[in-house]
Amino acid sequence: MRVILQRVARAEVRVDGRQVGSIGKGYLLLVGFRSGDGEETLRWMVEKIGGLRLFPDSEGKMNLPIDAVGGELLVVSQFTLYADVRKGRRPSFVDAADPLEAERLYERFVELLRQGTMPVATGEFGARMEVDLVNDGPVTLIIERE
Repeated sequence: MRVILQRVARAEVRVDGRQVGSIGKGYLLLVGFRSGDGEETLRWMVEKIGGLRLFPDSEGKMNLPIDAVGGELLVVSQFTLYADVRKGRRPSFVDAADPLEAERLYERFVELLRQGTMPVATGEFGARMEVDLVNDGPVTLIIERE
């Protein structure tokens, strides 16, 4: 599982011109799954994301977790995170999870996130999405569990 976490002041995702998800201050999570990902990986990622201290405290140091600042999550599926471009000119997606399995993992990941205290908005799995965001920082992390 691979996640690109972007700390944002706000973000939204649209499908066919209609807004399907939006948040204020929080994290935009671009999420990709690979073959072999499972429940343990999903739970680890949820715990990791919730525990990261990426928001500034009163001294301006990144020291506060998302729930301490009333942050929100926007989760967007992104299978291209497993693109392999080492050979040729066109990406290979052999490491990406099968679409049916990826959708199951995505739905379970969102379900686990929603068991926490933060509001969770989503994109639409498998859709062609337009994502707009306003960086807060910018703070961008790549989080991976192999």
